[in-house]
Parts: sequence; C-alpha cells; structure tokens
Amino acid sequence: MRFVLIASLAIILMTLIPFDAHADRPTQIAFVDTGNTGRSVTATALAEALIRRGNLPIAVIGRAVDMNPFFVAPEANAAALLLKQGIDVSGYRAEQLTVNDVRHADLIITMTAKHRDAIIALYPEAQAKTHTIAEYATGQTDDVVDAYGKPMAVYEQVFAQISAYLPAVLQKSLRE
Repeated sequence: MRFVLIASLAIILMTLIPFDAHADRPTQIAFVDTGNTGRSVTATALAEALIRRGNLPIAVIGRAVDMNPFFVAPEANAAALLLKQGIDVSGYRAEQLTVNDVRHADLIITMTAKHRDAIIALYPEAQAKTHTIAEYATGQTDDVVDAYGKPMAVYEQVFAQISAYLPAVLQKSLRE
C-alpha cells in the first residue's frame, strides 16, 4: 500500500517536470548490486512500473558487479514481493555490468557505497554518473540492506528502502 502511495505521488510530481535533457532518447539508468538477483532486480522492476505508469522517457537495466554465473534467477523472496505488486520477474536473468553498459548509461545507481566504489575503480570515467541510490535520491549515505539468504522481513526492508528512493531518483534523472 505504501508503495502505491509513493508511486502515485511520484507520477504526479514527474508530470510537472519539463523534459528536455535527452529529447532525442530516454534517460538511461543502470541499477547495480552484487549479483543482480535481489536489490537491483527489485529497483529495476519497480522503476519500470513507475516509468510505465508515468509514461516517462526513461530506460532502465539491472546489472551486477560480481555476478555468479551459477545463480542468475531472481531471489525467491524478492520475486515474491514483486509479484504481490503485480510484477512478474520470473523470466529475469542476472547480467554482469560491462564497459558498454557504463558507456551508454546516463546514470549508474548502486545499492551500496561498496558497489559504487567498485564501479569507479573499474571504470574511472564513470565517477561523475555513479551514485548510491540513497545519495542520488536524498544526498544522504545509507546503503540498501543485503537480504541475500535472510528472512522475508529483511527483503521487506529492502523493498521499502528502494520504494522510498525510486521516485526521487527518477524525478531527478529527468532534470539532469
């Protein structure tokens, strides 16, 4: 219910933003976490839902900084929470962040400072466009909790954190 309220407010706010930063193409955002099976899947799926609802000129992808090629399906608890919102990620498969992703992304949003720092170490040219989700949304340092292998309550915390940050991330990305 809280997500629906946040999403509705975000759509209203975003319709007030004049769009001209990337008039020729959508703003391109990469959401990145460790394995691209939990937090970045959640951020990507929720962002896609907000983008569709608001008809926003934004394209998103989810990527990993350290993808395990033996574990590419979304984490079951993350998928279950998204399904409760009517979002089916059962066909989603993890992908490793590549130089091509970095080159094309207008914005790289990570779930933790460690993810951000790893990307900048690998791709120094991405420093100006790489931020944690909390930094970009609020200016505060606050990592999104890693729920991997933990109970559903921790996944619910992750879901709430990402849901709270996403409207500001999308809104701000349209202005830059």
